[in-house]
Amino acid sequence: MSTHHDQTTGSSFTALTRQVHDLGLMRRRYAYYWTRLVGAVVAMAVWVLTVVWIGDSWWQLVPAAVLAVLMTQIAFLGHDAAHRQMFRSGRMNDWVSLVVANLLVGISYGWWQSKHTRHHGNPNKVGYDPDIAPGALAFTPEQAQRSEQPLVRWLVAHQGWYFFPLLLLEGLSLHWEGIHRVAGRRRVDRRWVELAFLTTRLAGLPVLLLLVMSPVKVVAVLAVQLALFGLYMGLSFAPNHIGMPLVAPGLKLDFLNRQVLMSRNISGGRWMSVLLGGLNHQTEHHLFPSMARPHLRRVQPLVVAYCAAEGVRYTQTTLWTAYRDVISHLNSVGLKDNDPFLCPLVASRRALQVTGVTSLPPG
Repeated sequence: MSTHHDQTTGSSFTALTRQVHDLGLMRRRYAYYWTRLVGAVVAMAVWVLTVVWIGDSWWQLVPAAVLAVLMTQIAFLGHDAAHRQMFRSGRMNDWVSLVVANLLVGISYGWWQSKHTRHHGNPNKVGYDPDIAPGALAFTPEQAQRSEQPLVRWLVAHQGWYFFPLLLLEGLSLHWEGIHRVAGRRRVDRRWVELAFLTTRLAGLPVLLLLVMSPVKVVAVLAVQLALFGLYMGLSFAPNHIGMPLVAPGLKLDFLNRQVLMSRNISGGRWMSVLLGGLNHQTEHHLFPSMARPHLRRVQPLVVAYCAAEGVRYTQTTLWTAYRDVISHLNSVGLKDNDPFLCPLVASRRALQVTGVTSLPPG
């Protein structure tokens, strides 16, 4: 991109940032977050009492499903704290994240923070964003060509259809990644705190269940909770970037284009914000990652107007359209009949406009 454009964009984005600060949109929302943190603890206590009250019954599958939803909503709070949205003190945010992620949800805060920080620095950039690293799914045509086995190639070609069923295993994967990171040889800040919290959470839940129901029911409850937790987490995070353009390793973009072009917002208003924990305002979150969740919807009109003035594509769809795009994108990559990359030639020009895609107003 030209130096002139970088300077212009940087200058105007500084003006937008100043406007955001002047409107008080970067101020902390202590009452909002304290209410939710206390509410999370109370909800967990009520859940435990409910499980004890129900006793040895197959009705325990109902609170198992409730726990999956509760764990995901609490995980959203951990995400906010990790982004320094709750408190001015970094140390306070860290400890809240440790308690929320490790002790309540059972995910390693250190592992997640490292991974998520790299994602925010280079969303959808091949070789830099761990969220599109090779794994159970292929996110690039090169990844789709990893195996010559016909069965594997067929599965990759249809990966969009089994992506959502695969999310049923995501909860188990999140717990395992946390244990693997904390118990491994790599350097981990507060290793013993993380290990103690994870052990308490991951061992404490089965012990509690065994005290009130038969082992068979315990297995069933844990299976339902883990499956639905993983599904809910995956359904919340998948629309953010999957199906948006990928960035080639050698392509350099300025901050605005790097964060906006690869992010997708979900329309639906406040109820969607509750359902997705504020992740529906993905573009605003990437531009202002330390902004408190309630302010994201308020800053959206400013960001939409700013992107329109800069000629930068702003994407917002319904949730169902986003899921359809996720399935279509993954299948297209698997079939290698679609170029998912942001065109370097287009990226080198000022507008970076894509035919048929326009800036959308707030939902």
